[in-house]
Amino acid sequence: MAYMALYRKWRPNDFDEVQGQDAIVRTLRNEIIYDRIGHAYLFCGTRGTGKTSIAKLFAKAVNCQHPVDGNPCNQCPSCQAINNQSSLDVLEIDAASNNGVDHIREIREQVQYSPVEGKYKVYIIDEVHMLSSGAFNALLKTLEEPPSYVIFILATTEKHKIPVTILSRCQKYDFRRISIDTITSHLTHLMDKEGIPAEEKALRYIARAADGSMRDALSLLDQCIAFYLNQTLTYENVLEVLGTVDTAVFSQLLRSILAQDTIAVLHTVDRMITEGRELSQFLADFLWYLRNLLIIKDQDGAEDSLDLSAESIASLREEASLIETNTLLRFIRVLSDLSGQIRTATQKRILLEVGFIRLCTPQMETDSGSLLERVHMLERRIEGGSVSNMGNIPAGGGKTGGTDVFAGGFAGLSPQQMETLAAMVQRYAASGTGSVSDAKVSPGAEEAAANKSAEEALRERFSPAEAEDLKSIAAGWKNIVAQTGMPMQKFLGAAHIAVSEDSGIIQLVFERDDIEKSYFERNHQHNLTVLSDLVAEQTGKRVKFECSVRSQETAQPSNFIDLSKIHQTVIFE
Repeated sequence: MAYMALYRKWRPNDFDEVQGQDAIVRTLRNEIIYDRIGHAYLFCGTRGTGKTSIAKLFAKAVNCQHPVDGNPCNQCPSCQAINNQSSLDVLEIDAASNNGVDHIREIREQVQYSPVEGKYKVYIIDEVHMLSSGAFNALLKTLEEPPSYVIFILATTEKHKIPVTILSRCQKYDFRRISIDTITSHLTHLMDKEGIPAEEKALRYIARAADGSMRDALSLLDQCIAFYLNQTLTYENVLEVLGTVDTAVFSQLLRSILAQDTIAVLHTVDRMITEGRELSQFLADFLWYLRNLLIIKDQDGAEDSLDLSAESIASLREEASLIETNTLLRFIRVLSDLSGQIRTATQKRILLEVGFIRLCTPQMETDSGSLLERVHMLERRIEGGSVSNMGNIPAGGGKTGGTDVFAGGFAGLSPQQMETLAAMVQRYAASGTGSVSDAKVSPGAEEAAANKSAEEALRERFSPAEAEDLKSIAAGWKNIVAQTGMPMQKFLGAAHIAVSEDSGIIQLVFERDDIEKSYFERNHQHNLTVLSDLVAEQTGKRVKFECSVRSQETAQPSNFIDLSKIHQTVIFE
């Protein structure tokens, strides 16, 4: 007898053998037991979940002469004919190749004839969403008022493509993806029947690769068995046949990316290509690995949501401790975008290598996640003592008398961004707080810098603004606002400015206590400090800013000037 593929050889013969669709099986069996059989059914769900198999079982059960608890007996002539695919009462039609109006008209002509052997004539129309609109219209009348002995079973993977008029006339059953545990258990059972030894880890990997499809799992298993005939099916064998990669490779790849070792990353990609790995699958598996890392890192008790062994989870926890959550999210975002492009790319290797280089060098990007990673890089440099002469960092972010703070890591930033970043470094180094508390400064200045606050450093560098200075600042306020980035620029546009000549304070006056005012007051007025630093860098004068609401303002003294009335443009040189 010719060899038969496993998914055909082990197709279920009754409802008890169906895996992973218990709710649907129970409903259909009850309909048979209590004689509540409908005239039209729609089976929808992803590939390989049992739609066609259950449709054939249902057709066999409704025509069985001796059903047992809703199951076909598989002994009567009707069951035998259906099993041998010789029954005239069960017709399976592929709508992908028979999708025209004429094909449906043939069905309409045939339904007038009674079944030959059984009680019902069953039409199983597979991939019904492939029918043309004309064919759907031709099917509609027959589907609405069929003869009492006709049952239509429509199967599809894309329910959204079926007209509502068809959907409303059918009982709809959604077939769920089959769990990894269910597939693994079934594969183990079949391997015992076939007499082929196999490792449980190997079968579980096949089950995960099948993505909820029992047919895909059996096809993959068939492929692995054929490659290693008369041998034990091991985990390593499965990885080799399927062209996939062990998680140890992903662990080493992640460590290389975190170390910004671009050469090691490119060597890993080259090795995968040499071993014949499919790059799209390699990328998908690495994304899944990062997803597991994210779950392990951010959630307690995540072991229950991961289909992994205790050894694998322990290894993942160790890896998760090496990477920040924001960095991990950036990796997933970049690679997710890449996975959508690589499927249709002609140069997959180049696209993948460029994607990994982007992960190694966040300075290639300007999004918020990459900028945050670049700041972390700067902090690590300062903590390691690689920055000297912090007090002499120029506003443009260039080289100082010591080590270049931004060398190689911050190319592409605008002058305004470089100025802001330089000011941040100065404040951190002067305050001795935060994650850069161990920053080293030039010889002879360590002790003084350690005792300074950011405000003291600013006071020493810039003198306080006098009344005339405040007027000049107000006159050039539009230029100052234009130098800020979003969203600060937008929020400053919602404020009027007013100044007290005695105190040297500029007030940002808002119409109401809303998001604009909250933006400047949150995080201990951090954004007000940033604004003050920016004004000091541009004007050379130290100014303090405060926020107020117009409705809450009290009568101002005579020396309190509303500078929003001044419209003269002043350019600072």
